[in-house]
Amino acid sequence: MSSGEWNVGLISAVVYSTLSTLAAGAFFAVTALTGDYSWVARIGGSAWVFLLSMIILMPTVTPWLRRRLG
Repeated sequence: MSSGEWNVGLISAVVYSTLSTLAAGAFFAVTALTGDYSWVARIGGSAWVFLLSMIILMPTVTPWLRRRLG
């Protein structure tokens, strides 16, 4: 693997991890501000949103960044 591919892989990992963390944080904030949810439901739901976001964004962000960065 060349250093260019390594950089794209590293950058895409940072991007999709950050986006997934932000989505989970947004879910946690919304459930904390609205509704009567327990801590277990909030944390479990946030973990589920993070996991699903990672599954969706991993195969999407990497090829997109590879095309963008050349």
